Order: sequence, then C-alpha cells, then structure tokens
Amino acid sequence: MVKKLIPLALFMCVAFTGCNKQLIDTSYKFNYAYVNIGNKVIEGKVESWTDFENGDQIQVKIDGITYLSSANNIVLVYNPNL
Repeated sequence: MVKKLIPLALFMCVAFTGCNKQLIDTSYKFNYAYVNIGNKVIEGKVESWTDFENGDQIQVKIDGITYLSSANNIVLVYNPNL
C-alpha cells in the first residue's frame, strides 16, 4: 500500500509545482518599506501591507498614506530593532 502512495505523492508535488500552486501557506512579517515613485523614494515604518494573488502589485501604508505599486518599486524589510 505504501509503495503505491509514494508515486502518487511525487506526481502530486510535480503537478502542483507545474500549475504554480503553493503547497504550504506562509506568512511574512515586514515592518519597514522603501517605495520608489518616479525620482523619489519614500521610506518609513509599515503600518500595513498587502500583496495581491493575481498580480505583482503591493499595497503599503506608511504614515497614514497608502501606496499601491508594482513589486518592482517596493522593497519590504524586517528590522527586529524597530
């Protein structure tokens, strides 16, 4: 019975990877961000942030202002000293 389950488990891992499915749900913690807007970089403590499942956009709230931009323009970091 176990010998039959091993190929099935391997097949499922390959199938999910091919479909770009996430096997394990992970959560990330960020408390500081750099947002590139044109020639200006805004940085500060992150009040909240959200990434969107069906795109590459990230929404970050810094000092009460919400910024929505491509993931190419936002750097989120975790600093344990903040």
